[in-house]
Amino acid sequence: MMDPLSDVLSVLKPRSYMFGGFDAGGDWAIRFGQHEGIKCYVVAGGACWLSVDGVPQPVRLRTGDCFLLPRGRSFRLASDLAVEPEDARVYFPTRRNGSIATINGGGEFSIVGGHFALAGNHAGVLLGMLPPVVHLRKEADKEALRWAIERMRQELRDRQPGGFLVAQHLAHLVLVQALRLHLAEGVEGGVGWLFALADRQMSAAINAMHAEPARRWTLQALAERAGMSRSVFALKFKQMVGLSAMDYLTRWRMLLAGDRLVNTDEPISAIALALGYESESAFSAAFKRVMGRSPRQYGRDGNTADATPGLWEAAAGESSGPTTVAARSPA
Repeated sequence: MMDPLSDVLSVLKPRSYMFGGFDAGGDWAIRFGQHEGIKCYVVAGGACWLSVDGVPQPVRLRTGDCFLLPRGRSFRLASDLAVEPEDARVYFPTRRNGSIATINGGGEFSIVGGHFALAGNHAGVLLGMLPPVVHLRKEADKEALRWAIERMRQELRDRQPGGFLVAQHLAHLVLVQALRLHLAEGVEGGVGWLFALADRQMSAAINAMHAEPARRWTLQALAERAGMSRSVFALKFKQMVGLSAMDYLTRWRMLLAGDRLVNTDEPISAIALALGYESESAFSAAFKRVMGRSPRQYGRDGNTADATPGLWEAAAGESSGPTTVAARSPA
């Protein structure tokens, strides 16, 4: 049985369509344009500055630091913020996927990571609640990150048979580990399902809904899973997640349904039954209300567009600044 974070990532189907890095020396500054999906990188050696458009304060990155850029904003990496940046295309005009570029002879700073597109609909389920910059410092579970980084660097350098696939999986590992660390240590004041997973009581209720989405859940039953009274649970869930428990359950069911409509040949009646609806008409009405299209239209259109951009907006906490995680070293 998967956990809620695995559930969501599986439905959104993150894939790394570009990974690699660069090795720099001397004075340098590179400006990267806007992007879709998530950029996730780890500093393998040295230090530099990260400046993201719309974020007032630059972030100092050091060896072992990891950072996520989930909002697609343009950004700048530089040895010194006073250096005039050049467009990334100057340094990487024909960059191959998996390559490590060399700038000014290299030797002083190196970085490696991946750029993930989300193949599934409703990327806002994950991206909408993350700040523009998630900065994870090396003290945060450094062994797991260090292992993944070193293995990725070896695969990119040695070009072993199957190395492309191995490096891609390692990039996924870095992404999941970074989200774990953000969940564990950088969630104070955040609103959304991801942040609620850090709370033992809310996590128990969310896990229950994900484990049995077809069950006829009531507010009382979910409150019992959380070990709380019905009224206190309802209030806390809405405060932490940004949606009522029943609204969250409905949206999760519809996200699962949308995935099945696009990626399987199951009839609508079977999908409806598997998600707890006694009739196809009741399911279709709920699906259209939440997703903005009928199940048949959604299945026909596939992944061409995000049907309802506001589907998870109530659970998305907007933040204009970076989240910096100075986590404790594991015991």
